[in-house]
Amino acid sequence: TGIADAMLDSVPMVCITGQVATPLLGTDAFQELDVFGLTMPIVKHSWLVRSVDDLPRVVREAFRIAREGRPGPVLIDLPKDVQIADASHLPAHVPEAVSPPPAPQEAAVAATIAAIAAAEKPVIYAGGGVALGDAVEDFRAFVEASAIPTVLTLRGLGALPPQHPHYLGMLGMHGTRAANMAVQESDLLVVVGARFDDRATGKLNEFAPFARVIHIDADAYEISKLRSADIAVPGNVGSALRALTAAATTPASQEAWRKRCGTHRERFAARYDAPGKHIYAPALLKRLSELAPSDAIIACDVGQHQMWVAQHCRFNHPRNHLTSGALGTMGFGLPAAMGAQFACPDRTVVLVSGDGSFMMNVQELATIARCRLPVKIVLLDNSSLGMVRQWQELFFAERYSEIDLSDNPDFAALAQVFGIPATRIEARDDVEGGLAALLAQPGPALLHVAIDARANVWPLVPPNNANSTMLESNPAHQSQEFPNAIPA
Repeated sequence: TGIADAMLDSVPMVCITGQVATPLLGTDAFQELDVFGLTMPIVKHSWLVRSVDDLPRVVREAFRIAREGRPGPVLIDLPKDVQIADASHLPAHVPEAVSPPPAPQEAAVAATIAAIAAAEKPVIYAGGGVALGDAVEDFRAFVEASAIPTVLTLRGLGALPPQHPHYLGMLGMHGTRAANMAVQESDLLVVVGARFDDRATGKLNEFAPFARVIHIDADAYEISKLRSADIAVPGNVGSALRALTAAATTPASQEAWRKRCGTHRERFAARYDAPGKHIYAPALLKRLSELAPSDAIIACDVGQHQMWVAQHCRFNHPRNHLTSGALGTMGFGLPAAMGAQFACPDRTVVLVSGDGSFMMNVQELATIARCRLPVKIVLLDNSSLGMVRQWQELFFAERYSEIDLSDNPDFAALAQVFGIPATRIEARDDVEGGLAALLAQPGPALLHVAIDARANVWPLVPPNNANSTMLESNPAHQSQEFPNAIPA
């Protein structure tokens, strides 16, 4: 699962696995498994090393392939006899530097510049490829110079700071209304390092129906794979953005569009004054993001809390946000937070998890305690598999099945068993103090937060619907088909 997650989210990773000794290969020996064949669909490349003399070449190739082009995992399968063979005669090799993707063709860049200048309703739609291409600063400069309204995917969050005046929010199934409206009404979509994922596009044949598409991506295979590009710009994302920035203008013909998008952003901004007595998860996460250091790394698991984090936490850089995007792996968050803390020992690392996901890897509390990793855990407990419950409520006539987690353990007490300080809060008045105390702990700590079991994630594009169809908890915002429904 971890390898597949890395493949789908383009994470460079070198996996080294153990194998039975070479004379036993193919004999169904004890603990033999065809790891090489099993992982073929989920790695960029794999090797079964039969001789220790091959190791320098294989290791060098592994690190190069994992990082070049579109990053991803590779696997080296090492039989037992190769592992224990004498390697003293082998030369030491430092992994080779990886060449960046080639610069895009000048003709494609020129066509892009002309298309942007001619558009009246352009939108930039950017994804994880911005950070993967080390192009965050180039991207921000392009948005600033062009003043084009911008939307981001889940994996692209942080490419623009959330307070940026041209940022409309995340698009897609749980995106902002302003972001989805802008894309659906646009006449030009400038796609940067994104792949038209179904959770971003909704019903694909109704996505951005009036827009021409410019697709800038280091992975040429993604261009026109799901949506035909009118202008294809394969190659180095940073190089393309720098060329576009140098030629950027802010045509007066786009001013009304910029104003309209800004109005939508203000009109449909998130609200945090939810009625009721339960702790309101979006408000808690917004406050967590305000109290944590600006360079804090926030990891999350998968479920309702993942979408709440994406909607309400403020990310100033994509690498401050760790999430399982494409595979949606429950249990991802805790080991991801641990890895981030090992890599960045001087930074604050926070895990936001749900009661369902947390139990997937709860045993890692022992590792956190043993290594004294100062990970701060915010555990949102709604006594259910919340996202599944929400779908069963909305799309399956409230026929609930296998979502009840009302017999959860006392998570605060469980953490304390491992020697990790922990508290539980249930009232809204306790949120401020609970978060402050959590972040002030010098070592690991857990805050167990009881939230409403009936809370849902809003807005929501129903499955197999266009992004122009959104369900909204606030009736004042409800409009089943919003393109052109709101006066310009």
